Amino acid sequence: MGVAVLIKQVPDTTSKVSVAGDRVDESSVSKWSISPYDEYALECAMRLKESGYSEVVAITCGPQRSSKALTEAAAVGADSLIHVHVEDSLDSIQVQTLLSAAIKRTGSEIVLCGKQAADTNSGSTGPGIASILDYSCVGVVSEVSVDDGVLVATRQGPSGLEEIEVSAPCLFTFDKGESELRRPNVRGIMMAKKKTVEALTPGDLGVDLGESAVIVNSHSSPPDKPPGQKFEGVSSIATVVQKLRDEANVI
Repeated sequence: MGVAVLIKQVPDTTSKVSVAGDRVDESSVSKWSISPYDEYALECAMRLKESGYSEVVAITCGPQRSSKALTEAAAVGADSLIHVHVEDSLDSIQVQTLLSAAIKRTGSEIVLCGKQAADTNSGSTGPGIASILDYSCVGVVSEVSVDDGVLVATRQGPSGLEEIEVSAPCLFTFDKGESELRRPNVRGIMMAKKKTVEALTPGDLGVDLGESAVIVNSHSSPPDKPPGQKFEGVSSIATVVQKLRDEANVI
């Protein structure tokens, strides 16, 4: 049984994102990376492969530049790479429909992804795909292991860590875990360059996207933070306490 891991390429957390003409200027992004939570899903996929699952297929949906994220996944051990190629902006339902069709194509009954993407933070992709595919869904997990053929997911519950047992077909969304993420070595990078990325269009998957249900009116940068305030001397204690209480609401 294979494992599918869904990855999304997003602006690196160190990159500055600018807005031009009421839209995010993607050409201004200096570096793109795999969304951080997806990296934990990828790490777990590698561990499941090491525990006996046949292969790991990495799937992404996005413009041409997104294929680089697949190559990065291959460098740490992903076996097959699928790029659902779309240049236009899609709403979450369209993305979920395309990724679901790609998963069906692979026949994978275990799907891993991040709990949310670092750019949109919507958190709808995993649950939406599970609903379309009629897979069990366990969210915000930090680890998935196998115990006598049953998948055991660990996540933070209201009273501590909890373990949830589930059988395939199933989908897990990942939070940040304690597992150390593996990084590609030179051999992995060289082998990844030789791997073929299977590029698919919505037509190849038999998906008619139709019109987007979401209309974005504009993008805008967050307001600038006000300058900090500096207080010196014992005489300013009362003022500081008053501001912490009335303005910062921390006491």
